[in-house]
Amino acid sequence: MRELIIAVNATVEGQTTAHYITDQLDGLGVKITRLAHGVPVGGELDYLDEGTLTAALRARTAI
Repeated sequence: MRELIIAVNATVEGQTTAHYITDQLDGLGVKITRLAHGVPVGGELDYLDEGTLTAALRARTAI
């Protein structure tokens, strides 16, 4: 199996590009993943925008 790792900015344009690529490769047997977005190590929560915080919450894992 082949894998495509999508690395785009966490912007509307980046999200749109990722969805377009995913749609184009649908049904071809390619595993599509993307780099994680969210809170950077050492980042201050006070300076995060709503989109970054939302992405971090969606990608959270158990500890």
